[in-house]
Amino acid sequence: VIERMLQARPEHAFRFFAESTLKSLWNDCHPSWTVLEDRSDFRVGGAEAKRWRTGEGDELTLLAYYLDIVPAVRIIYAFDMTLRGERLSDSLATIEFVRDGVRTKMVFTEQMAWLGGPEAMRTRISGTGMGFDRLVEVISEARSD
Repeated sequence: VIERMLQARPEHAFRFFAESTLKSLWNDCHPSWTVLEDRSDFRVGGAEAKRWRTGEGDELTLLAYYLDIVPAVRIIYAFDMTLRGERLSDSLATIEFVRDGVRTKMVFTEQMAWLGGPEAMRTRISGTGMGFDRLVEVISEARSD
């Protein structure tokens, strides 16, 4: 479970997940990686596919399926990740948007079946948190512009 306070109302915070241009501001986390595929169909029953080539030349993929979307309230999706063609993890994730005055408490809950080594799992969990730290920054910057 990862929680972050976002300096925006839930309706605005939700847009940073729903709109691919806004999502890329915080979710494109490795500038040295080459994007090989990036498609998103953000709707219940839709899918998101991302494929990168890392700085070391390895291919990493993410394939997600949206199971439930209630604008400004929650997003539920299942996803898997592979590295060099081998499955790393399968996950069920829920993102909740809870109004806190003019801010939003975002709660990300991931149930993960991890298939890689323990160090890679720690790196993956840390990377997820760093991504949400970028989300906090991007939303704060958007408000000040």
